Amino acid sequence: MTYIEVCFNIKVLDSAEINSDMVREILVAELGVLNFESFVNNDDVLKAYVQEDIFDEQAVKDLYILHNPNFEINIVLNSIEQQNWNAEWEKSFKPIEVDGKCVVRAPFHDKKEVEFDIVITPKMSFGTGHHETTYQMISQILNFEMNSKSVLDMGCGTGILAILAAMKGADFITAIDIDEWAFLNTIENTLENKCEHIMVKHGGA
Repeated sequence: MTYIEVCFNIKVLDSAEINSDMVREILVAELGVLNFESFVNNDDVLKAYVQEDIFDEQAVKDLYILHNPNFEINIVLNSIEQQNWNAEWEKSFKPIEVDGKCVVRAPFHDKKEVEFDIVITPKMSFGTGHHETTYQMISQILNFEMNSKSVLDMGCGTGILAILAAMKGADFITAIDIDEWAFLNTIENTLENKCEHIMVKHGGA
């Protein structure tokens, strides 16, 4: 199966009240509606992947965010032949450590002796803790008293925050995402981390 790789080179103007991380988040949300399956962040470049037979180039060019005067986004298209995507992903995915207490890693990484060891197999790059928003949420949860709490992880992605809440002693946890890939991936990751009591749901509010 052939994929189309769309590279978005992002340049935010000095006068803009928005940063490149925000631009990438908006792009990912809009591209998800256009059936893009996975994303890779690299500095000011977002790479997005979609199957060739469902790629709509005009729909991408018509995205509202591409015409915002506060930043410039240039697009480069590449055709990607089928390859070992897991091997390619393993080359670039590195574990992260938060506040010396929590490590987020993939199954092929060595375990480190920390209080909270979370194993995540993501289907896309977001939800691994590498993005600043997720990293900061992990840091906040580490400082919260979670014993016997009820927790809602809305827009759970990989389920990473729900899993950490479970590890910290939360009793009743619900993780919800509108995307089926996220719903299925959260189930996979909760089982991997032995957090079977997390209720995972597919849908919106």
